[in-house]
Amino acid sequence: MKSVPKLVRRFAGLLLLSSFLLLILNFAGFAALVAWQAPDTASSPYSIAEEAGKALTHSDQDGYVLSEEIASRLAQNDVWAIFISNDTLQVKWQTENTPSAIPTSYTLPQITSLATGYLNGYPTYTGEHEDGIVVLGFPKNSFWKHTRASWNYSLIAHLPQTALIVLLANIAVILIIYVASNMKILKSVKPITEGIQDLSAGACVHVPETGLLSEISARINQTSDILQKQQEELRKKETARANWISGVSHDIRTPLSMIMGYAGQLEVSTSLTETEQKKAAVIVKQSRRIKDLISDLNLASRLEYNMQPLMKKPENAVAIVRQVAADFIKMETDDKFRIEWNTDDKLSACTIEADRGLMKRAVTNLIQNSISHNENGCTIFISVTADPESCIICVEDNGIGASDEQINRLGSTPHYMVCDSNTTKLRHGMGLLIVRQITEAHHGKTVIGHSRYGGFSVKLVLPLIQG
Repeated sequence: MKSVPKLVRRFAGLLLLSSFLLLILNFAGFAALVAWQAPDTASSPYSIAEEAGKALTHSDQDGYVLSEEIASRLAQNDVWAIFISNDTLQVKWQTENTPSAIPTSYTLPQITSLATGYLNGYPTYTGEHEDGIVVLGFPKNSFWKHTRASWNYSLIAHLPQTALIVLLANIAVILIIYVASNMKILKSVKPITEGIQDLSAGACVHVPETGLLSEISARINQTSDILQKQQEELRKKETARANWISGVSHDIRTPLSMIMGYAGQLEVSTSLTETEQKKAAVIVKQSRRIKDLISDLNLASRLEYNMQPLMKKPENAVAIVRQVAADFIKMETDDKFRIEWNTDDKLSACTIEADRGLMKRAVTNLIQNSISHNENGCTIFISVTADPESCIICVEDNGIGASDEQINRLGSTPHYMVCDSNTTKLRHGMGLLIVRQITEAHHGKTVIGHSRYGGFSVKLVLPLIQG
């Protein structure tokens, strides 16, 4: 069963693809969020603190003064600032909005923590000054600082490999959970797919009606029962039809032989007038047509139900077709019908696996078809060609031909029946039907169309014996 592994692969592929896309979307969303939340370089607290350290100036008259630009930026962002002297570790300058709880003197450990942590809950950042440091205090909950930013070096160095291992482990866990949760469905799908395949082959199917897909299994079983009943009824009808054709054909032969015998005697009887002899000749002719029709019906029935034994062996199609053409040429046919052999002399052999008798019957029917349907005469062109895979037997004429509608009907109608208003010239399509059945029995196909010479054309495409 190829369908169940294919279904499993499809489920697994969809799962992996969806997991991968989900992770990509999560990473992209996280990166977008970080980029949106993170301040740019110019507005980062570290940059502002460095600029404030450079912008703080000292004079003997005014003391320490911060430039108006930096002071304005600090005020807009509600940031306070202090300056701690290197010599005394005391606050020598501060902004007006500096909270009263901010100490005015510091120790070295406290100053160290100002650069990495908080002061009374305010995230602080420092900027260098030639006489000390400038400390900026941002509003509470405005920034989150890593107060102990120390990581093992090997952890950071192997972070990509660690992330990949974690990712693969997560995917494996998700896959295992997914397969385990859907195992019941997969177990139910396998007998259903096998049942559908057997159903298409015409076999009797019974799928266990259990599991999550029990309703579908029940419908398949019901369909199988219906098809089995239909096939059994069809077999009975086909058998009855074949027996009916065989029985009627047998019952007709004896009285038909008597009619033909007596009519033949009347045809040559000198006690009858010429008109009566012609009528007897018509009876003989039409009786022969009935006899041929009965023979065709029997052969078509045997071919349809595989009752005709096929004596297949390697045969030269060129020799078979040439023999049939020669037989027609030797017959005392009407001068209105001329047969031309159009096969290339270089093609001496075209080997096919065939029943010689049936292939001769097929070619004979095609030639006779051209004769029967062209009352005013025609030239019949017979040829055998070959391509790398097929042997093509073509019988065509330059007679009255057929319309596109008639050709389409001949290609789609299963029985090729043709009715005329003139009962003395009643025609039937059994000849072409038998040709098609013989061709299909040899794994070939029949192509009906227009002749290159303006008339009717039939091609038999048969598989070549390779090698």
